[in-house]
Amino acid sequence: RDRSPSRGLGDVYKRQHRERVIYMAIKVGMVSLGCAKNQVDGEMLMANLKNAGFELCDDAALADVAIVNTCGFIDSAKQESIDEILELATLKKEGRIKKIVVTGCLAERYREEIHKELPEVDGVFGIGANADIAACIESAMNDFTESFPEKSKMPLCGERELSTPSYFAYIKIAEGCDNKCTYCAIPMIRGGYRSRTMESIEEEARGLVENGAKELILIAQDTTRYGIDLYGEYSLAKLMRRLCKIDGLKWLRVLYCYPDALTDELLETMAEEEKIVKYIDLPLQHASARVLKRMNRTGDRESLTALMKKIREKIPGVTLRTTLITGFPGETEEEFTELAEFVKDIEFERLGCFVYSQEEGTPAALMPDQIDDEVKNHRAEIIMESQMNIMDRLGEKQVGGDITVLTEGFDRYAECWFGRSAMDAPDIDGKVFFSAETKPYYGEMVTVHVDEAIDGDLFGTRV
Repeated sequence: RDRSPSRGLGDVYKRQHRERVIYMAIKVGMVSLGCAKNQVDGEMLMANLKNAGFELCDDAALADVAIVNTCGFIDSAKQESIDEILELATLKKEGRIKKIVVTGCLAERYREEIHKELPEVDGVFGIGANADIAACIESAMNDFTESFPEKSKMPLCGERELSTPSYFAYIKIAEGCDNKCTYCAIPMIRGGYRSRTMESIEEEARGLVENGAKELILIAQDTTRYGIDLYGEYSLAKLMRRLCKIDGLKWLRVLYCYPDALTDELLETMAEEEKIVKYIDLPLQHASARVLKRMNRTGDRESLTALMKKIREKIPGVTLRTTLITGFPGETEEEFTELAEFVKDIEFERLGCFVYSQEEGTPAALMPDQIDDEVKNHRAEIIMESQMNIMDRLGEKQVGGDITVLTEGFDRYAECWFGRSAMDAPDIDGKVFFSAETKPYYGEMVTVHVDEAIDGDLFGTRV
């Protein structure tokens, strides 16, 4: 990870003695879990701490204060957060770190449980406390501290200490969500939908490109609703056209689009603007009308099939990515079969499948006919096995052709370079591995001749 070194000795934890303030340098490190949206929050937290004078440490295990920026979306994410806290607690017991503080979604959602069940934690701070993180940590150095201001006080933008490599960065264009899907706790955790202004987004984007970013990735809980609260209309297309005018930007990608707000204007913009990668991430979740209705989502297999056809007609060569949920309460074998057939018919270029997680406080958690974990997992395995077969066939079609690859690193075990094509978003999609007589630099865009496709990844040679 590319992070500029911190400067200065740190603000710090203060001790009063005869009206004199004694400053002691505090090293702060962060473990950021969950989605890219949470990662951006963590980057702003670290910049805030740096500006307050704390000394940043790349490895939380080597810091005085370890921050766990948690995810609390589904059971597996919550367990990962708890495991990380317990691992750091062991280091604290050994005297290797002094304090542990917890931020992010898990902190916002389970404030009382964290304090009660994890006594090793010295501070629990909700997302509304992000702007005051320096004061919160300073207080936690003396005694257990918690802070939970209103969610609306969470800053939507600000200076960031990037945790991504210099050649790409995420930009969060909105916070919160108004969709109220029955399985999702995000509105409860993050609050209502709040868009940033186009001016603030463009200013941030220009700064990132000036500092070396070639790819910018727009994210929000629902990107397609961007601007509806500020401008009275869906404004993602206008924002993307504006960002495409930035000199030096090579790729502009958007994630987390919702199908019911995917406008013709947005599709036309994606087709016309060369800098926008032909990649649409649509979390459809299911194809059965009855299941979607119980999820408080719109559509059915017929309408979603028509939408996928429309997208491919308007954007030739587009990469369609989706996420699905198996085992939603009441999902019958017939409805699951309908979903599986839908996946085979559409042949998504990229797809992820999750088992339904029964989340406290959501309407779906109280629904009857909750499905056994073994059944949920088996259904997810069937979907992913089908998808791997589809990706193998689609990958074979690329053999013999040339693609542009953003170089990300060198695999010393395979003794070759690797990177991503426009068809692949960071962390969630595949890689392109390639040999090269001329050594590329990280972030360089190179042309790769595809020789082979294996398990969703491509292998080739730099042209």
